[in-house]
Amino acid sequence: MDHKELIQYCQQDWAEYTEHEFVIQLAHGELNKHAYLHYLKQDFLFLKHYSRAYALAIYKSVTLEEMREPLPSLTALLQTEMSHHVAYCGTWGLTERDMEAEPEDFGTVSYTRYVLDTGMAGDRTDLFVALAPCAIGYGVIGQQLLANNETVLEGNAYRSWIELYGGEEFQAGMATTIERLDAMLKEIPLNSQRGQRLCEIFKTATRMEVAFWQQGMNAAQPI
Repeated sequence: MDHKELIQYCQQDWAEYTEHEFVIQLAHGELNKHAYLHYLKQDFLFLKHYSRAYALAIYKSVTLEEMREPLPSLTALLQTEMSHHVAYCGTWGLTERDMEAEPEDFGTVSYTRYVLDTGMAGDRTDLFVALAPCAIGYGVIGQQLLANNETVLEGNAYRSWIELYGGEEFQAGMATTIERLDAMLKEIPLNSQRGQRLCEIFKTATRMEVAFWQQGMNAAQPI
């Protein structure tokens, strides 16, 4: 099996995730500012737990090669992506202290703890499948938005978000994620008990992504 079969297994959930109203409004520059600010703060908290998950991947590794493999992603998360996120949020008036003090919304708690619990209870493959909807989905969304003639870039306050996830650097990271995941999945038959379990993990994490967008929409207030 491969990542495409994981996506096909939960095609409706995947469509709800990658074509969510949050994403559509963001692409048109019509997303409520309060919805976006809530998303940014929760995404900061999410990324902290995402980093913990990559650290868990090292803990769950057996060979030295396996231990080394997640390290570049963990280093990039802590030293680059988190710093970029804090700097970007600063342009929206949010400081690192603000985001550290922000309570975790229910969707953030549910999603991040599901990923970590899946990794703790299972092996590296379980963990990376649980992480995959985020790493792959954001890249797919970025590709789709940049390729869509209805996406508004000029004058769009969210243009930098679109260009970040549709840009070469993130797309290269997504390709690396896919290559690693497919290598882990290639010997697992889709219709085996193990294969179906991994499909369910991917499906649940995808549904969590839908809920993450929705909690941002639910936080919208009149501007």
